[in-house]
Amino acid sequence: MKLIPVAYLSSYLLSLLGNSIAGIALPLIVLQVTGSALGAGAVAAATAIPAVLAGLLMGVLINRINRRTSSIVTDLVSAASVAALPVVDMTTGLNLGWFILFGIIGSLGDVPGMTAREALLPAVVRHGGIGSERLMGIREALGAVSLLLGPAMAGTLMVAFDGSAVLWITAATSCAAALLTLLIPHHVGAIVPADETADGTATANRRSGWAQLREGWQVLFRSPFLVVTTTLSLASVVVLGSLQGLILPVYFTIVEQPGMLGFVLTALAAGMLIGGAVYAVAGTRGRRRVWFLVGLLLSTLGLGIIATLWSVWVVLAGAFVVGLASGLFGSLLGVLMIERVPEQMRGRIMGTQNAMMTAVPPLGIVTAALLTEYLGVNTAAVVLVSVWLVALAVGLFAPSLRNLEPATTVNDGKAAVGGA
Repeated sequence: MKLIPVAYLSSYLLSLLGNSIAGIALPLIVLQVTGSALGAGAVAAATAIPAVLAGLLMGVLINRINRRTSSIVTDLVSAASVAALPVVDMTTGLNLGWFILFGIIGSLGDVPGMTAREALLPAVVRHGGIGSERLMGIREALGAVSLLLGPAMAGTLMVAFDGSAVLWITAATSCAAALLTLLIPHHVGAIVPADETADGTATANRRSGWAQLREGWQVLFRSPFLVVTTTLSLASVVVLGSLQGLILPVYFTIVEQPGMLGFVLTALAAGMLIGGAVYAVAGTRGRRRVWFLVGLLLSTLGLGIIATLWSVWVVLAGAFVVGLASGLFGSLLGVLMIERVPEQMRGRIMGTQNAMMTAVPPLGIVTAALLTEYLGVNTAAVVLVSVWLVALAVGLFAPSLRNLEPATTVNDGKAAVGGA
């Protein structure tokens, strides 16, 4: 494998690993410093809205500057926001306000960082000598590795070191991700202009940021392909978020095995690892519609198994099946996005999608809380998984997803997505 995809994938893994460690360690450190569970919740709530806004607005900026540069800057922002905490601790001392401030700053790097890396994918395929199926399969598998290693590393680090040392290590992973991205040649991240004026200036860059943002929304919601795939992704995030964030914690508490909750994430990640690896090896074989249906039906099967709440081991088995389906489905969806989204529009479209993915999980958790409170955890699980059945019907019968084979022209303009 050439240097470009190796650098990209290594940077992607380290960035995800840093976020995974921070997701476990930071709430624990907030609890240690403030002694308040409400404080940890306040930090999470305060960072949610800026993350959504950053995802929406930064998508336009990512379309204007080099994607490689965008990836590096967002990783450095994330690293700086984490590294600032131990610095403040050594000088004035930490309190809840500092955690919220730097949490907000960090959120300005997280979602835009995801968008920048996804916007860079077509160039990695084009310059890296690697097929999109192989690249996306490996990427999904590495995402699963970060889910497996991140929580374990966070727990180990919190036991072995004090909070400041853990924060330095977490910041170092984001810095290392930025350094690895530097190995990708600068020209790989260059923006491919949609069209140019007589003086050689891209017309997209001459429009205002708001006009470009509005155009991104219009392309997203006028494309049947993007509307359906975004709907499927949002439904998956809502259902999985509500299950992991509320339904399963309540269930494991009721059966007096709260320690098993962490193994759900392990089972999910193990399934994703296998699914991504399978697609990386065999994704070019057979029709894509078949891969799509297998992933869709496996997702339905896995979620249905979880919703029964028959036993702890049944729930774990369901999580593994969902992860397996996610590895397959996520890889295929990534390939389709590389092929069908015009490269000059990727920042805006992916930024909007990532912002939506960030915004909807809290809605699912609130809905799950209300259903559990008034109907019970078993009924709540069934009702929430029923949301996926609607998504299943959309995926099965949507005309825009009947032909998923490569088009004759890819990423050459708005028609690539507008007619999909």
